Amino acid sequence: MASSFEPSLSTSGMRPPLASADAPSMADSLPSINFGFEDLRNRMAQFTAKFDAFIERGRKQVLEERNQFHINLAELQEDERMRQRDIEILGLKSQTLEQTLQKEAAEAGEMHAAISSITMERDSRLTKRDRLKQQIAETQKAINQKLEAQKMHAKNLDAQSRLNYPELEFWQEYLCLRIEGAGREDRLKFVYSHLLEKDWEAEAWFELGTASRDYEVFHTRPKVDRDALEREVDLVNDDRDFGAFLKRMRKLFVEAMN
Repeated sequence: MASSFEPSLSTSGMRPPLASADAPSMADSLPSINFGFEDLRNRMAQFTAKFDAFIERGRKQVLEERNQFHINLAELQEDERMRQRDIEILGLKSQTLEQTLQKEAAEAGEMHAAISSITMERDSRLTKRDRLKQQIAETQKAINQKLEAQKMHAKNLDAQSRLNYPELEFWQEYLCLRIEGAGREDRLKFVYSHLLEKDWEAEAWFELGTASRDYEVFHTRPKVDRDALEREVDLVNDDRDFGAFLKRMRKLFVEAMN
């Protein structure tokens, strides 16, 4: 940093000292005695500064401790208030819990009663289910037996038809008869023609069921006497003479159409 220029200082510094009455005296040339006052003063100043700092630190510590005491006291009072509030809340919760437990106990009783009712109903349903299973098994067994019997009967009919084919062909020609399907595997339709001399085109027919060993006539056209028809069916089921049965059925139709 540049110092400012002082003309008085610069000019005076350049002048040589003047020999005058201001020249040093003899007393000034005596040696000076150092009593250590300056050092003592410095040490006292340092001690004073340290003591003041100690007092200031103590004062601050006392203030901080007092403030902390008030803070702790306020916190304790707040904790006490919160604990009191917690006690009140716990009391309310205890009452609510007791009411809830009573309600749940009542509901549990109702649920146990409902469970008992459902259990009884389930047991009843299981018993009914087992009974139905047994009935289904028995029915299925009967169906299987019937199917097996039908298979055997169909096999016998097939064998018989192969053996009696020439005889059946004879009756078809002799009785003016043709055999058609009736829309089901276990039924045949027998159609007669040349029944009336005045109308050779007029036809009559009946449907014969072959599902079991005993034959059964389901439909006829025209209608014939029911008792007579049942007698003919019973007769063929007894003697198994199917050719004679076809001949008698033709006779029933002729009687019904005349």
